[in-house]
Amino acid sequence: MDTPILNEGGAGSPDADLIKNSTTADFMRDVVDASMTVPVLVDFWAPWCGPCKQLTPILEKAVRAAKGAVRLVKLNIDDHPEVPGQMGVQSIPAVFAFQDGKPVDGFMGALPESRVTAFIARLVGENADSGADIEAAEAALAAGDVNMAAQTFGEILQNDAENAQAAAGLAKCYIKTGDLARAEQTLALVPPAKAESAPVTSAKAALELARKAEETGDVEELRAKLAADPSDPQTRFDLALALNAGGDRQGALDQLLTLVKENRAWNDDAARKQLVQLFDAWGPADPATSTGRQRLSSLLFA
Repeated sequence: MDTPILNEGGAGSPDADLIKNSTTADFMRDVVDASMTVPVLVDFWAPWCGPCKQLTPILEKAVRAAKGAVRLVKLNIDDHPEVPGQMGVQSIPAVFAFQDGKPVDGFMGALPESRVTAFIARLVGENADSGADIEAAEAALAAGDVNMAAQTFGEILQNDAENAQAAAGLAKCYIKTGDLARAEQTLALVPPAKAESAPVTSAKAALELARKAEETGDVEELRAKLAADPSDPQTRFDLALALNAGGDRQGALDQLLTLVKENRAWNDDAARKQLVQLFDAWGPADPATSTGRQRLSSLLFA
């Protein structure tokens, strides 16, 4: 029976402010703007998706039980593919948590009720207790102040050992300093229930990229090699990884998108797959991710 997933919580429903269906046109209002005052869960689903039919009623029940601490917005990806496409949704069901206008957590697949309830409780609790500290730590990391970021993430973890966002942030600090072993150890401490959350997935992708970058070589040497043979796909691929490791995200995008355009089939679609991993590592809120996804879509669907 498919009826529960189509419950829209219309204007006359007591759930109207808690649970609603949205569209591409209304996504900014229903999700981004609304999340400035209360966390908003976005449920990406489709009518043909069996696991979605299992998950959505569980989400609705958990959101009602939270009594206004969180809202749920459902988006049918068949009718409205633009937003999930920009956010890199590869499979459904996919749930993203928005807070302060940006995605802060999420998970894939149909989780049992206990894990959905724990996810919401963690989201609300972490936003209340440590959201400002995490935002400050992430800002410090983005600004290159790795020591300050690591110290703040570490303090958060001392008070909340299961804070997946802080663990992911601390792991990224270790990655920045080249201590990949400690980054891996930090991610291994994340509880299994949070291992698929968006921040942890991003940190894992960043760790794998860092390992690949260790094998690629020097940027200038790769540039010279590519200049000598512009048709060499492996050198262009390696240069993209080296550029990303050096912080040149735009340069990495340019090289991989060129490879997609000129030789997409190379190495089993490796350039496109590498772009997806970059987007995972950078996170959906990063401007490079948004730009890269748009440029990739233009190439694939031109």
